[in-house]
Amino acid sequence: MSAIYEPNNRKILHIDMDAFYASVEQRDNPELIDKPVIVAWPNERSVVCAASYEARKFGVRSAMSVVKATKLCQNLIFIPPHFEKYRLVSSQIKNIFGRYTEKIEPLSLDEAYLDVTDLRRAKSATEIAENIRKDIYSEIKLTASAGVGPSKFIAKIASDWNKPNGICVVKPQDVISFITPLNIRKIPGVGPVTEKKLQTLKIETVGDLRYLPESQLIAICGKFGSRLFQLARGNDQSPVRNNRLRKSISVETTFEQDKPLSTLGKSLEPLCEKLWALMISKNLNAKTVSLKFKTSDFQALTRSRTFQELIPSLDALLIAASLLLQDNTLPHNRNYRLVGIGLSSFENPNDSSPQQKLL
Repeated sequence: MSAIYEPNNRKILHIDMDAFYASVEQRDNPELIDKPVIVAWPNERSVVCAASYEARKFGVRSAMSVVKATKLCQNLIFIPPHFEKYRLVSSQIKNIFGRYTEKIEPLSLDEAYLDVTDLRRAKSATEIAENIRKDIYSEIKLTASAGVGPSKFIAKIASDWNKPNGICVVKPQDVISFITPLNIRKIPGVGPVTEKKLQTLKIETVGDLRYLPESQLIAICGKFGSRLFQLARGNDQSPVRNNRLRKSISVETTFEQDKPLSTLGKSLEPLCEKLWALMISKNLNAKTVSLKFKTSDFQALTRSRTFQELIPSLDALLIAASLLLQDNTLPHNRNYRLVGIGLSSFENPNDSSPQQKLL
């Protein structure tokens, strides 16, 4: 087993707001403090956009169906999303980041990487992280958690270590001891499918992962195998990108039993709500809507449409998805095991292009 960590001199922060949407709502309405709050549309097909820590104690999590959430906690308080407010607060937080570094890579409205290798206004990366957290609380009245490490990989894992309202610092000499006992699901990019493949080889932790040669990981996981090989050794040289361009986002669901095409419309509403919340959280605006299908015989199908204007609302997204579902070229004589919806063609709200008009 090889555990060769390649140290570097970078100082990376990952700042993650605590239960962001729900915390904003609790801040603005003190009657909600210390109560189980979820940000969600109050209907049975909706999904949870965010859950307060009081709700999380009952097992409620973001992206969970509202039906399941209400079964876990019968006293949930529903707050409809106010995305424009969340965007405004997010911009205030980013302004605070800008006092300390120009190298900022937002991942969503509530989290970002910061490269503070070129130290300003502080003696250490840890001091900067603490100052940022203090500034956010004193000026915006919200709490944030921070991870400090020599790479984005380490900083992101560390930021979740002492949540909420905490900080975790991982020094270069402690990287290997920090990651070795972690479950492989802690590695960004390792989802249920990859986890299951690795578990068949009795790989449960990052330390276990180091026993596999790179060639075997590539055979199991494709190109991602090479990155897994390096991450298992604590190596991540990916830079903090100020203008990272995301090409698409999507969500999907696989049915327990295959369904006819005529019934798939019932699955679109919760998927659209989940996708809309994801798009807003990542501060994106889209013009292209795509539907993805997989038939019972595993044939993959897609349908998409690009509109002249940015999709203005969740209702507009639902209409666009419904229109795609009515495409006459989709096979009506087959059952479907999966349906998904995606967004792409991300642009600034002031941009325009000669495509189809949505509404």
